[in-house]
Amino acid sequence: FIFIRFTGKMVGLALETGIAYAAIITMAVIPVYVGSHFSLSQKQESMSKEDAFMFPLVGSVVLFGLYMIFRLFHKDYINLLLSSYFCLFGIFALAATIRPILEKLFPSLIKQEKDKIDWSFVPFWDKNGKAHEVKFDGIDVIGVTIAAIVGVWYVFTKHWIASNILALSFSVQGIALLSLGSYQIGCILLSGLFFYDIFWVFATEVMVTVAKSFDAPVKVLFPKDIFADEFKFSMLGLGDIVIPGVFIALLLRFDRSVAKKGAKKVTNFKKTLFNVTFVAYILGLITTIVVMHVFQAAQPALLYLVPFCIISSAGAAYANGLMNKLLLFSEEDKTAEKKESSGIQYYLSYIIKTVSNSLTGNNTDSSTSTKKTKANKDEPKAGKKKSQ
Repeated sequence: FIFIRFTGKMVGLALETGIAYAAIITMAVIPVYVGSHFSLSQKQESMSKEDAFMFPLVGSVVLFGLYMIFRLFHKDYINLLLSSYFCLFGIFALAATIRPILEKLFPSLIKQEKDKIDWSFVPFWDKNGKAHEVKFDGIDVIGVTIAAIVGVWYVFTKHWIASNILALSFSVQGIALLSLGSYQIGCILLSGLFFYDIFWVFATEVMVTVAKSFDAPVKVLFPKDIFADEFKFSMLGLGDIVIPGVFIALLLRFDRSVAKKGAKKVTNFKKTLFNVTFVAYILGLITTIVVMHVFQAAQPALLYLVPFCIISSAGAAYANGLMNKLLLFSEEDKTAEKKESSGIQYYLSYIIKTVSNSLTGNNTDSSTSTKKTKANKDEPKAGKKKSQ
């Protein structure tokens, strides 16, 4: 009887943990898939080789700076500032993410000639070009209103669902609006962050300390036992979604460029490299979670995701005779050809360009607990931009 009760308890625990891990994987792959397809029609900020080489170094400076700030100052004040920033960013990201849905629900609110807001009165705002002018229509107003409600929900409750909504929107827009420029630049960036992640997680306490101190919508969470009074979360940082995501999105656009062959527009095309690397990304996530669960310790997810993504994409390109084209593929002159962004999307693009390499820590951890009405603390995530 005791054996049966013990076995039942273990099976129940394994089932709860399995559901949590499955939810984390699902929440990671959805923004990668959606953001990659959004990137087919969005203006993007491109990265140069110099940016790719410098990104891990600048990320290290930012990470260590945050570590020192959390050591020197009370983390509640730091989290208030950072949470407010990421919450604001998340509101605009959510508004841009739900815009396609709102366009189908309220087609009459779509305007060809949109109203404009002049932001030239804002200090330090870029006055060059049209950066001081943001266009909007009724769809944007509804989207921002809905997103603001979610933002207020997060600010006052720190609920994990509100945090996830903002974090996933952040991921989708980050993947959609950022371009690595070329496959070579993507490999350089991922390789650099591969060693960055290993060093800061295994060689120091910096990454884990910042991750546990940082309370903002920069990770996806799911409770191991959703009916518990005090949640213990499985979690994944946005860097482990956005960084591989922009690489996978680049491969989707490469697949489209191969299918074009002189055609002006291609809607349905063979997504060879995208599909292979997307599946490899899922396998990399599963490997990360299995290793983390076995050793019961935080893992640098890019340690597993980077080899899976690079090796699978290169292998698929070689097997299909596309290696030469892939290595020569460049998007640096193509981002201007994308359709004009909406006001919200343009504002997001501007923020991404302006925020220099912010918060690039990525590790997976599953042992932090919080009250049922609170979200949690975890880690900083990915941001990239073209050098200014």
